[in-house]
Amino acid sequence: MPGRIATNDAEWWSRQVFALIRGYNFILLGMAVCSGIVISLAFVLIVVDVSIRILRFQPPAFTIAVVEYILLYYTLLAAPWLVRIKGHVFIDAVTQFLPAAVRKVTAKASYVLCICSASIFCYFSADLLIDAMVSGRVDVRGVDLPQWLLFLPLPIGFAMVAIEFFRFLIGIDDMYATELSTRESM
Repeated sequence: MPGRIATNDAEWWSRQVFALIRGYNFILLGMAVCSGIVISLAFVLIVVDVSIRILRFQPPAFTIAVVEYILLYYTLLAAPWLVRIKGHVFIDAVTQFLPAAVRKVTAKASYVLCICSASIFCYFSADLLIDAMVSGRVDVRGVDLPQWLLFLPLPIGFAMVAIEFFRFLIGIDDMYATELSTRESM
């Protein structure tokens, strides 16, 4: 009978882990979709602003500030997805000529460096976010917005980028797995 309980516990834990992974992947994809939506919104705002200027009317004052926010959100919402699909910029000109064992060590060192960098950015941006929330500062440009909105996507995006590089580190995927001929090249 004790073996049966342990099996149920193992099944329960595996279901929880699977649900956590599925939830994380849903959030990752949702962030990528939101990124596409906000950059489309920026495009529309810019076209409307320019059209209003061409017609010699006064465009809304908030357009530039909102587009600046959108560019920040676009970048940080898309970053984890780009790491997942290996759509970020990385240079493999040196690693492609290395022996497999050396390439593996170099890749792992690269992943650790990326995880550390993203984690440091996550920590400091979370500190900025908390400070802006506590202080209640307002970002005054074309429109008054709470300053914490400026910092909100930073810790989220950098934390998820660190998670994505951790996936590479533990072997779930490999950034250098595809051949050079199958990737885009110049």
